Amino acid sequence: MRKRQAKKRPLLPDPRFNDQLVTRFVNNMMWDGKKSVAFKVFYDAIDIVEEKKTDDEKTGLELWKEALSNVMPHVEVRSRRVGGATFQIPMQIRADRKISTAMKWLILFARKRNEKSMPQKLAAEILAAAKEEGAAVKKRTDTHRMAEANKAFSHFRF
Repeated sequence: MRKRQAKKRPLLPDPRFNDQLVTRFVNNMMWDGKKSVAFKVFYDAIDIVEEKKTDDEKTGLELWKEALSNVMPHVEVRSRRVGGATFQIPMQIRADRKISTAMKWLILFARKRNEKSMPQKLAAEILAAAKEEGAAVKKRTDTHRMAEANKAFSHFRF
């Protein structure tokens, strides 16, 4: 937009857990506007997490939130042309971008898994991420490592 930033629309909390973060996750997971299907996939995945979990004091939703925080990156690299060269410059990430990046990675790597159905894939990725394992956590580690390697170019920040 030319003049000003678009204002954030308020999200309605989901029906089962009454949480806006769940709605945001489901909106990211949804394909072709099929929100009820996406909600069913998410709730089934949380139920599978409830069955498979080893912690007795944590609920499925708490494990999902822990997995999300384990996947969340704190720094990322951005490309910037200086002179004729392109540098990868490490930058801090805004809080809302951290959350949305973590959600997208969790969904992406859940879709790439080899289980039978999407709820099973998502549940397996949530359990792995909660234990600081899995592809989504590896992606976060690689992003942090890339930022650390390019720390010398941080004076080019814009």
